[in-house]
Amino acid sequence: MSFVVGLVIGLAVGIGLIVVFVRSENSRSRRRSELATTIAAFARMTVEDSRKILAPEYYPSWVVFSQRQKLTWLNLQLTKIWPYVNEAASELIKRSVEPILEQYRPIILSSLKFSKFTLGTVAPQFTGVSIIEDDGGGGITMELEMNWDGNPSIILDIKTRLGVALPVQVKDIGFTGVFRLIFKPLVDQLPCFGAVCYSLKEKKKMDFKLKVIGGDIKAVPGLSDAIEGTIHDAIEDSILWPARKIVPIIPGDYSDLELKPVGVLEVKLIQAKELTNKDIIGKSDPFAVLYVRPLADRMKTSKTINNQLNPVWNEHFEFIVEDATTQHLVVKVYDDEGIQASELIGCAQIRLNELEPVKVKDVWLKLVKDLELQQDNKNRGQVHLELLYCPYGMQNGFTNPFTSNVSMTSLERVLKGGMEGNGADENGNQKRREVIVRGVLSVTVISAEDLPPADIMGKADPYVVLTLKKAGTKNKTRVVNESLNPEWNQTFDFVVEDGLHDMLILEVWDHDTFGKDYMGRCIMTLTRVMLEGEFKDSFDLDGAKSGRLNLHLKWSPQPIYRDS
Repeated sequence: MSFVVGLVIGLAVGIGLIVVFVRSENSRSRRRSELATTIAAFARMTVEDSRKILAPEYYPSWVVFSQRQKLTWLNLQLTKIWPYVNEAASELIKRSVEPILEQYRPIILSSLKFSKFTLGTVAPQFTGVSIIEDDGGGGITMELEMNWDGNPSIILDIKTRLGVALPVQVKDIGFTGVFRLIFKPLVDQLPCFGAVCYSLKEKKKMDFKLKVIGGDIKAVPGLSDAIEGTIHDAIEDSILWPARKIVPIIPGDYSDLELKPVGVLEVKLIQAKELTNKDIIGKSDPFAVLYVRPLADRMKTSKTINNQLNPVWNEHFEFIVEDATTQHLVVKVYDDEGIQASELIGCAQIRLNELEPVKVKDVWLKLVKDLELQQDNKNRGQVHLELLYCPYGMQNGFTNPFTSNVSMTSLERVLKGGMEGNGADENGNQKRREVIVRGVLSVTVISAEDLPPADIMGKADPYVVLTLKKAGTKNKTRVVNESLNPEWNQTFDFVVEDGLHDMLILEVWDHDTFGKDYMGRCIMTLTRVMLEGEFKDSFDLDGAKSGRLNLHLKWSPQPIYRDS
């Protein structure tokens, strides 16, 4: 009997083990199949698919999605034929570059020419290529990334105004950049495009050394810096995008490929806050340099605000735009060191294609150490800008502001609806019309919220001082005792003589029996209230750990037109 029971139990356990084993194998087989399907799906993934799954901020720093294809095959072939390329290209480059150098020749030199020009024995290396689609379908754009640590033999024959002649050798050239080639228009005859347009899309690095043959270049003060500046200016102004050179392949009119202004960018540099202090004694003396193209005659410099880490500039600048799709506005904030070289506090940039045409954009830009890296854990401060991009030819009530008989800015034209009426004097000469936007600004200080404590009891006795900066007009609210969420509901009227170039400053103070303590401030231009007419909004307090002001602003225009 026990034998039968044991046999039954053994069979049951055996069958159970077999069932468990079969199920386990089926499960493993199913998991392997699912894993294989998943791996196959990953193999088919594109960069766009991966970006949908994982946001960019979660990528490790070493992950780079390159849009450029490798060009190992091209580099191998270029190395083989480089001696012939060098011989053919050297004379062509010499003839092309020499007039450009002469155009940018510094005033201390009377002559600047090449006596020798060869590219050397080291071929450049192309590290990648990308093709950019032409939305219009009328051409092909190719971008080539190139590195060149060359050993060229380049000798400049220079003559100074003092009659000194010196042969200067350019050596140890190191260059990294991206060249843009545009093949346009596409035609139905060989080579299938009418012209080639070439430009230096991006100059990442360009280093070289200057040496006077048989002498010391430092013997002539300022000579080395003058020649280096000439070379950099010639490159940046002549071929750095959006500048470009056009080589016709098939005879025709290619004026549409030439560099042309397409609009104007108006920038109001309002203020900066929390700037890094670069001075050991006292505070930094900040000023800002702004540009769309890094050319000496296109760069704008603000005034210097002494001993201030939260400067207020309230300055207006205009920039010509040649390509709104690729160009940036760059802002660099420096500490003025007097006779010494200014020290960079930080820099920032904004792409022009982020701006909606004919619409004012108010932005705070974080300052970083390097525009290329765009990653900076150190707080270097922020800069406050008001931007308006006005393309030429848009029928939005304004015309080209750079015509010789118009002195109105594009912002003025937007505000005034592009009014006509440039008259002529008795001699038939065009008179310029200057618009002064005058009016009454009504400011209602409604309340404040979450103000920081200002006394040992954890309370404050706040009041607000309102200042119209350019006019110098001031008003202040009553004091609300022992409150961190005061309510005022007081209205103040300001007569504004020049609304486009004035600003409103609201400072919150804590009233004490023997003085007052600063709590924070808000700074704003009058652009928004002039465009909208009336609005109610809440504004954070700068310079305070917490707190915001609730305001109601209203604009009553009284424009004045003055012919000059």
